[in-house]
Amino acid sequence: MGFWSLFEVASMPMLQVLIITILGALMATNYLNLLPVDARKSLNKIVFIVFTPALMFASLAETVTLQDIISWWFMPVNIGLTFVFGGILGWIVVKLLKPEQYLEGLIISTCSSGNLGNILLILVPAICREDGSPFGDDHDACAAIGLSYSSFSMALGAIYIWTYTYQVMRSSALKCKALKATEEVKLPNKDFDANENTHLLEREDQEHVAIVMPSTKSTEDEAENRTIVHQVSTSKLEKPNASFWDKLKEFLRQILDAILEPPTLGSIVGFIFGATPWLRNLIIGDTAPLRVIQDSVKLLGDGTIPCITLILGGNLVGLRKAKIKPLIIVAVICVRYMILPLIGIGIFKAASNLGFLPSDPLYHFILMIQFTLPPAMSIGTMVQLFNVGQDECSVLFLWTYLVASIAVTVWSTAFMWILS
Repeated sequence: MGFWSLFEVASMPMLQVLIITILGALMATNYLNLLPVDARKSLNKIVFIVFTPALMFASLAETVTLQDIISWWFMPVNIGLTFVFGGILGWIVVKLLKPEQYLEGLIISTCSSGNLGNILLILVPAICREDGSPFGDDHDACAAIGLSYSSFSMALGAIYIWTYTYQVMRSSALKCKALKATEEVKLPNKDFDANENTHLLEREDQEHVAIVMPSTKSTEDEAENRTIVHQVSTSKLEKPNASFWDKLKEFLRQILDAILEPPTLGSIVGFIFGATPWLRNLIIGDTAPLRVIQDSVKLLGDGTIPCITLILGGNLVGLRKAKIKPLIIVAVICVRYMILPLIGIGIFKAASNLGFLPSDPLYHFILMIQFTLPPAMSIGTMVQLFNVGQDECSVLFLWTYLVASIAVTVWSTAFMWILS
């Protein structure tokens, strides 16, 4: 397959994202006014609670079996390493460039969390169907197994994103909200320990929505800020000399909270149905007695990617208000498209030499391309939910997806050359 053929195939997913993003931006303008701020927030909640869990469940239950989970055991490790190395590099970027505090979680998240879902779902089957593909002459078989790999990657990525990335974004948002509330109510104690009190805020789960989704009315803002600071100042749930068991219980509680988030829960239930034959046969297949459930859930899941992309485009109307240094954009692009792909090649070579990988070259290609993808679209949902850095997120996504059309093509060519 020639370079320009590969370039066309690899560019299609990113161009689709950009076209729908532009449509979302037009819908959010004052002229059309179809996606105002309140509408985007409401749509985000629907994506978070309904669409994304449906997409995770439908994809996993249909394409991934227990045998697949066992034989593809290295893929969750590989995806975990993309988050680990990306998170470390993002942390280094934050420490070196010292951005505004409310951008720290966004920068770390965009460096660590790749688009492990819709890009692969479009890219991999398309490459399989090209003449001269290095993954075999049976294009249909290649596309089918590629779809299974991509769906498994998407589900695993969702679990990591809605646990690790969600907690990074949530902690950053809570910290910024606490500091802002402290300044606005003008506490007399100027030595107020923001870091410690922000950590206390994380235990106030019932107040989470009130903190990250503030009212638009100034009087309600003031009352809310005073409530936040009062809780921070008087809370005694966390002490510096807390016992090991108390810390362990708090850690386990945070893990349970992450598991119970709708997208993660949808992925887990999808794994269970896909890995259990009798449950799978209930909803999957033309003769399944409850196939209408799978069809309905899949119909809901199909709305996830368009809605997320439209919301991302709607946030572009605030680009002029975005306060992000060009150097930060360059740093994120370098991390995602220069450093991480090289790390991915090294990890693939090491795992291959140790005999951890099956012989399928398409599986090897998936492992390497997971290090080369643009930031996860779900980050846009999170910044909207937490009401922190929406404009800056749109700027980062605009540039990273523009560069992705070239970077993903170049690295895809390099990966196939390595595998040939």
